[in-house]
Amino acid sequence: MKIRIKFQKSGVMKFVGHLDMMRYFQKAIRRADIDIAYSGGFSPHQIMSFASPLGVGVTSDGEYLDIEVHSTKSSRESVEALNRVGVEGICVRSYRKLPDHAKTAMSTVAAADYTITLRDERLPRDWMQKLSDFYAQNCIFILKKTKKSEKQINLKPLIYTLTAETFPYITMRLSSGSVDNVKPELVIRAFYQYLDMSMPESGMSIHRNELYARAEKEGEQMFVPLEELGEEIDE
Repeated sequence: MKIRIKFQKSGVMKFVGHLDMMRYFQKAIRRADIDIAYSGGFSPHQIMSFASPLGVGVTSDGEYLDIEVHSTKSSRESVEALNRVGVEGICVRSYRKLPDHAKTAMSTVAAADYTITLRDERLPRDWMQKLSDFYAQNCIFILKKTKKSEKQINLKPLIYTLTAETFPYITMRLSSGSVDNVKPELVIRAFYQYLDMSMPESGMSIHRNELYARAEKEGEQMFVPLEELGEEIDE
């Protein structure tokens, strides 16, 4: 049986890296008495995968991991059990059964919502209008660096929404996943280049609100929160 777990990550836990988050949930699942399935072989491990590893220093309301279980309690009981053995800064929000044919969250994630809090007093007074003008461009080129190379990419088709309603918050929906994954820092850096300004080292904080999969409804392509691909398990 496939299970999708949604959780929040906040406070000091934002400084815990992905590998340590994996170890945390491996222990929490054992302590919560979740009947998780293990792989075979000489070194069996819990069958578990995360949707999209969160960067260090980033908080989130919409993190996901998928597990496989032999049997399970209700969604409510499982959420309570995981939170009972958890730590401050990690809060499990939902525990849902996936269809047998469902792909993992990692392979289905297609977009992510972010809220950026700016902490740069140098920004011009009309920065919100300039952000709108920045997004209205036909192309938004940026130099993306990787460990092995660097290349110029056009961010425009990978930014689905970009708005600022009040200082100091910017909200955006970006392409996410294994193919076209855009980090919000890249968008903010491109915006600073548009303003002809240097981006400060610690000029913003990042919060991820939700992760989405693509789905078709009534012949129309749309984004659906990963949580909604599963269903509640009744008592």
